[in-house]
Amino acid sequence: MTSNLAQIPFTRMDGSSATLGDYSDSVVLIVNVASACGLTPQYEGLEKLYEDYQDKGLVVLGFPANNFAGQEPGSNEEIAQFCRGTFGVQFPVVQKISVAGDDRHPLYAALIEARPKATTNADNALLQKLESHGLGPKNDTDIMWNFEKFLVGRGGDVIGRFAPDIAPQDERIVSAIEAALEN
Repeated sequence: MTSNLAQIPFTRMDGSSATLGDYSDSVVLIVNVASACGLTPQYEGLEKLYEDYQDKGLVVLGFPANNFAGQEPGSNEEIAQFCRGTFGVQFPVVQKISVAGDDRHPLYAALIEARPKATTNADNALLQKLESHGLGPKNDTDIMWNFEKFLVGRGGDVIGRFAPDIAPQDERIVSAIEAALEN
């Protein structure tokens, strides 16, 4: 795993410290999640990916963030209960962080630096909708919204970044995961 990414600490829901280095034998799909977003039903698709590919080496890591329209206001305990109770989430969801702005978590800063541009849908409808409401990202490398996805290969390279409105079961994500699992 690339040493920079592998060594950046974050906190698990139980309060213990972790790094991506703890998942160096896995392909990791990192997603900034939120409980009160129009995209929140993606938890189901993320859990399905985790269930389908966990035995082959995929880990989905959820990073709750309250950066976008206050859509993740809960405490870490409330978030954990919501994920398990509402969507049956079994994949790891860590403690809330910031993924945008001056207090952006160092892991997200490194992910963005490694993969500045996300794969988007051709119509870019989500971006247009956000911008029409004055909610668009400050620049084209910032996290667009909740449920943006980064795919990190076993070697620690950030091999994919997908816009929030690309669903977890989208062929572009599934193909990238399958290719990464084969390496």
